[in-house]
Amino acid sequence: MFRRTLLSFFGQNWKSALCLGIVFPSLAMGGQASAAATGASQGEILWDTFGVPHVYARTEAGAFYGFGWAQAHSHGNILLRLYGTARGRAAEYWGPKEEDSDRWLLANGVYDRAKTWYAQQSPDFRKDMDAFARGINDYAARHPNELASDVRPVLPVNGVDVIAHALRLMNYVYIAAEEKMLADPPSRAAGGSNAWAIAPSRTTDGHAVLLANPHLPWATAFYTYYEAQVSGPGFSIYGATQVGLPILRFAFTKDVAFTNTVNTILGATRYTLTPNGDGYRLDGKKRAFTTKTLSYKVKLPDGTVTTKSFAQNYAVQGPVFRRADGTAFALHVAGLDRPFMLRQYWDMALAHNFDQFQATLKKLQIPMFNIVYADHDGHIMYLNNGILPKHADGDFNDWNSYVAGDRSGNIPKSIVPYEDLPKIIDPSTGFVQNANDPPWVATYPRALYPEAYPAYIAVKGPMTFRAQMSTTMLAGNDKMSFDEIVSKKLNTHALLAQRILPELLAAAATDRRRDVRDAVRVLRNWDGADDADSRGALLFETWARLFMGPKFGDSGNFAISWSLDDPIHTPSGLKNPTQAVDLLAQAVTETKRLYGAIDRPFGAVSRFHLGNVNLPGNGGFGNTGVFRTITWGPMKDGERTPFHGETWVSLVSFSTPMKAKGLLSYGNSSQPGSPHHTDQLSYLSSKTLRDLWLTRDEVEKHVESIDQLR
Repeated sequence: MFRRTLLSFFGQNWKSALCLGIVFPSLAMGGQASAAATGASQGEILWDTFGVPHVYARTEAGAFYGFGWAQAHSHGNILLRLYGTARGRAAEYWGPKEEDSDRWLLANGVYDRAKTWYAQQSPDFRKDMDAFARGINDYAARHPNELASDVRPVLPVNGVDVIAHALRLMNYVYIAAEEKMLADPPSRAAGGSNAWAIAPSRTTDGHAVLLANPHLPWATAFYTYYEAQVSGPGFSIYGATQVGLPILRFAFTKDVAFTNTVNTILGATRYTLTPNGDGYRLDGKKRAFTTKTLSYKVKLPDGTVTTKSFAQNYAVQGPVFRRADGTAFALHVAGLDRPFMLRQYWDMALAHNFDQFQATLKKLQIPMFNIVYADHDGHIMYLNNGILPKHADGDFNDWNSYVAGDRSGNIPKSIVPYEDLPKIIDPSTGFVQNANDPPWVATYPRALYPEAYPAYIAVKGPMTFRAQMSTTMLAGNDKMSFDEIVSKKLNTHALLAQRILPELLAAAATDRRRDVRDAVRVLRNWDGADDADSRGALLFETWARLFMGPKFGDSGNFAISWSLDDPIHTPSGLKNPTQAVDLLAQAVTETKRLYGAIDRPFGAVSRFHLGNVNLPGNGGFGNTGVFRTITWGPMKDGERTPFHGETWVSLVSFSTPMKAKGLLSYGNSSQPGSPHHTDQLSYLSSKTLRDLWLTRDEVEKHVESIDQLR
């Protein structure tokens, strides 16, 4: 178990504690992050002043144990709720509102499959999963009062729970979430994330750089990011992951670095079934459903528990569900026979060079996500990764729609191999990027062409303004310093404003309406950025929403449509300048109604507000071409706060010594009373990044407390 030392009492004045004769052997060691603990200790966690755990363990399993302990400490309530949900027992723990979740997971056999997947892991990796779970249990046993009473019944957890949560998150949240699969058509929006890999040929010091920058909702439990460093014999891995996962999904070591962005890999297919009596038709013959009676428990308001049962049908493609009009369809989820997703992430982080990393990628165990990579040797890579069913024909939209379920020829028998997935390795342009756009402009000038791939791989476009801004900032031949790359990452300018505002102002210049004249004056003085002191950003954002629709996604009002032949300069122009100016007049009225004035400072209403910390905000909607993405929620009590956007950021250079900067916007702990839920908002507000402390010597200078592993 772990023992919290007296260092927590002395806080940052731990050197004073040493002067008082209190000895912390681990701090006397110095050395690199992979150094082992001394004496009888089997390892330890050094907690830095941002609540980041630096786990040092004697064994691999010990590292997983420490990581489990750390997650329970920082996010125990979220963690246990996620694991209870993945069991398909959320209604038993938390009541009727969770019944839909339980039914979905039970119908898809998630926990039973997790048991199978757990058994299929190697003995050593099963030991790692068990150790991670044991770390959670031991923390809970030592600190029961730090956990909410309603999540304690989930304890104890085990290695199967770890696998079940990962399976649910990857295959039944990202790939086949209930709300997506029951929609018509299913939502395939790729979400928001940025990634860059920059080759040595494009940096002033001749070292590769990687940007990891996922964007996900701030308040959704299964998307919550966690920052950590995990070290053991032969490895030291820094990065972030989602709470509950025992591996780091956005990771770097002294040798390699990689990140993920959400892509639109079609890993789930819905097959419309043709009824035939009490069965369905397949290849001209009647087939009987396989039927299971499934049951779950529900905790009622009075505290009693009742059991509910339902009959679940299965076709050859998968479990059967009903569309809104009552039509039956079967759900096929790819990759359910590929149980080593967590192991692949772990092996990716253990790679020492590109050959080892690529050999791991070829296993295709991770069901989706673009993977962007850089390494110490100067290699960079983009991969449109995923477990994608292989089809004989059809395009993306065909397979995204309901597919005829009466022909076995429509049921995939294999997946697209690694060799046939779009990828770019060491391009002459010196960079790869992805901002959730299709793979075709992963570098520029382009190196990938849709014609070379099956039409169901991805749509041709369009490319979002955020992705265009990403590419525009990297394209060319100029060499960039690390500081310049950091500055580009923090850029808050809206590409849409650069593209369209000059023409809009020209069209409005002769308009005699007072509202339009006032708008022109404000927008001419605006620099096009969504910064806290920007006056005009709110007005332009309001106009852009009228011009492009609520999510800034409709390009019908542009004179020139987006084209893959000119992907970073289109769409452009005003199709109807008079209408655009009329919308500007309308935007004035709407901006005054929402924000009080058309020149209100952006940060006066856009706030980074968590708990008692309330700071001016910056960054804007990605679909307006702001790379520093913040999706602002609706106005409430005179302000709006982030719904989605900047979460984890890391920028690393493989220089000597390694340069690493980062930020976790909403802090590294969600537990009540933790100071580490709001302590990074000031960096977000000031558009700065933290130095990440990689070596043990650096960590020891910023220690808040230590947990000893016994």
